[in-house]
Amino acid sequence: MNRQSLTSYGEPLAATEIPLPGPKGSEVLIRVASCGVCHSDLHLQDGFFELGEGKRLDIRLGRRLPFTLGHEIAGHVEQAGPDAGTLDRDAFYAVYPWCGCGKCERCGNGQEHLCDAPRQLGINVDGGYASHVLVPHPRYLIDARGINAKLAGSYMCSGLTAFSAIRKAQKFMPENGSLMIVGLGGVGMMGLEIARALVKGRIHAADVVAAKRETALALGAAAAFDPVAPDARKSVVKQAGQMDAAIDFVGSESSLNFAQSVVGKGGAVIIVGLMGGKFSLPVPMFPLRELTLTGSYVGSLAEARELMTLVREGRIRPIPVSERPLADANEVFADLRAGAVTGRVILRP
Repeated sequence: MNRQSLTSYGEPLAATEIPLPGPKGSEVLIRVASCGVCHSDLHLQDGFFELGEGKRLDIRLGRRLPFTLGHEIAGHVEQAGPDAGTLDRDAFYAVYPWCGCGKCERCGNGQEHLCDAPRQLGINVDGGYASHVLVPHPRYLIDARGINAKLAGSYMCSGLTAFSAIRKAQKFMPENGSLMIVGLGGVGMMGLEIARALVKGRIHAADVVAAKRETALALGAAAAFDPVAPDARKSVVKQAGQMDAAIDFVGSESSLNFAQSVVGKGGAVIIVGLMGGKFSLPVPMFPLRELTLTGSYVGSLAEARELMTLVREGRIRPIPVSERPLADANEVFADLRAGAVTGRVILRP
């Protein structure tokens, strides 16, 4: 079993090899067809999240090295444990990676992604930057036949994350309201496409890269803005009015400041990105504006299935995607750090 693994934090991934594991109980061994590269993989490689003011959240504990990243997985069944039931070996599956313990109250309520003892693939247990990956239970396999094979795995992270965040934002929007998408990386671009399918009102976008703003306009955004321009807020209000909701797919101090600045009274900012930093707003502004700030972390298994139904129905167009061999993982990571990726990159074993 060939892998690209984290062998030391802050260092490039390295090729590793282990014997092919035999699935036990309800486990399913998936032969990986592709695995998308997510920006959160960079944080995992670093071993921390930036908290601002020189502080960091250490995320190295509890992870044994070498460790294999990668959570946007798609592939075929190679083997199944004796308790996994009958599985279609010819089927093509997207793998829901946000597995919980399966025993706690959150898991019982369908919120496995918020479990306090998770078994998330590529996060807590070995993931998909490999020829094979071990999945705890067949319920995490979602039939992806009829769906763009290059993006099937990415719908389980960038797609699901965007879908869940948009669903949250819609709770604060009138039927023909306005939405601002901040950040047009892989997740934000997916968010724009999903918003087109779900939001009846006006969808706007913001990104520091001019080419990404142009792409957003070509994909149907009503307007696109530079969030770091000196007159960014004034430009939004003058051209598009105040937003009912904004989704921050970057998650930095500057992106969140911009997002909250363009939201009107009674509006909400949904924070998705994990870029890092610290945010401050005078307390009276929350009640005076009736402003809501809420986080959104990936999405539930039920939401993942709902999303894939929309994709299969053709309601969500595919975002730009490119593919590279698994051995190029470090080069792809470098491109992602440099902001040189539009859409998504998938790695193929």
